[in-house]
Amino acid sequence: MTEPSARPSYRFALVMITTLFFMWGFVHNLDPILIPHLRRSFSLSVLQSAFVDSAVFIAYFVMALPAGFLIRKAGYKCAILAGLLLFAIGSLLFIPAANTQQYAVFLAALFTIACGLTILETAANPYVTLLGRPDKAAQRINLAQSFNGLAATLAPIIGARLILVQGASEQQLAAMPAAARQAALAAEAASVKGPYMALGLVILAIALIFFFLKLPEAETTAADKHGDAPAASSIGDTLKVPAIRRAVIAQFFYVGAQVCVFSFFILFATRAAGVSDVSAADYLGWGCGMAFMVGRFAGTCLMRFIAPARLLLMYAMACAALAVVAMLTQGLASIAAVIGIAFFMSIMFPTIFSLGIQGAGAHTEMGSSLIIMAIVGGALLPLLFGLVSDLTHNVQFGYAVPLLCFLVIAWFARASLQASHGERAATISIGVMERV
Repeated sequence: MTEPSARPSYRFALVMITTLFFMWGFVHNLDPILIPHLRRSFSLSVLQSAFVDSAVFIAYFVMALPAGFLIRKAGYKCAILAGLLLFAIGSLLFIPAANTQQYAVFLAALFTIACGLTILETAANPYVTLLGRPDKAAQRINLAQSFNGLAATLAPIIGARLILVQGASEQQLAAMPAAARQAALAAEAASVKGPYMALGLVILAIALIFFFLKLPEAETTAADKHGDAPAASSIGDTLKVPAIRRAVIAQFFYVGAQVCVFSFFILFATRAAGVSDVSAADYLGWGCGMAFMVGRFAGTCLMRFIAPARLLLMYAMACAALAVVAMLTQGLASIAAVIGIAFFMSIMFPTIFSLGIQGAGAHTEMGSSLIIMAIVGGALLPLLFGLVSDLTHNVQFGYAVPLLCFLVIAWFARASLQASHGERAATISIGVMERV
């Protein structure tokens, strides 16, 4: 009798949680705009500029377990509010970062934002999978993450026009006296104040809405209250679950690949195709971002007919092939290859996540935390991308790193597919024995 009344509350909760997917997708996809902006302001190498990603994604490693602990002790709503407040504080820290003109302060602001995003993602990803039928969890999380893809389209286009201001050329800067050059770069750096202040205020408004919003309790939370919760607090026990263990490995490499592809796209496009920074940002938004969003919606639909693990395997192999094309071609062909990668990698994060925690029971929250911790791949693998690019003096050769990552994801998908076949065979065998 309670089912009809539960569905509307689930639906409204999904709508509100989906706004979080959009907002963290938007701020993450401003990072590829920040990288060329800060490279210019601080005369950074490719490797040094990769510390932007390191500052962001190291937070996932630091905060994932505390986030899981917060969810278990205070619930999903409190965790979401805490994440939103840190998100807003980090955004507002861009004002003193621009005023002080210190690279370390920018990195601290990004780290603070990422701490908030860690809590939000640790809470929102499993919450979406638990709000409804378990067999539809992969579709549900891919649908929510599709709005993350919409943010990936809009953020580079908007951010490029607000942050990548046209200042003095490199030759003009080099000819300036030191004081004048510093003043010019300071004026350019100030372009981040407005966008990030507006972002911080929007996040505070969303936090206010969530404060007054009544969120439905997820089913596993209720189950944990009957005595299964202690198992979820053990990292060792959780990692003994094969699906979770594989998902942690796969997510490490997936996030590393995604960050390499998106964060270095502007540098890649300007070097491989000779386009301007703003044109490269448009290719990033209308090309990669749109492909990423369409890929999410298309993947959600295809999962009605193709098992998520099988689709993930097909997409991982397609990405690996396109990474080779991106390494070896020039001009628009290389850009098209990367746009193709964005389309095929679109389903990877949510699908790896849902396959990892599917049927995890009391291990769901800890499993979620560990998979979110694996996002630290986004802090480490871009450094390898930058190192390869600097050593070879060719950013295209950096795509050897995403190539390796996609092969690891293909391994995860194949292992998940074999596991699902084994479970199905075991179920059929048990059914036959019961009938006998």
